[in-house]
Amino acid sequence: MAVVRADLDTCLGYANCVVGADDYFDVDDDGVVVLLRVDVPENNRARVEEAVRSCPVSALILEDE
Repeated sequence: MAVVRADLDTCLGYANCVVGADDYFDVDDDGVVVLLRVDVPENNRARVEEAVRSCPVSALILEDE
């Protein structure tokens, strides 16, 4: 199973990830990504992977455990 991680110091709050996978990502009042879920089963992988790639500052990482 894949796991998504966020570099909170890098995030600038563009929220592209939220548009792609709002069940995995949100942005808090300070404009920083919030991970709603970290485990990514195979049936959600392509969608979450695209949301991770959509981050313009590469603050998100999807990796296999």
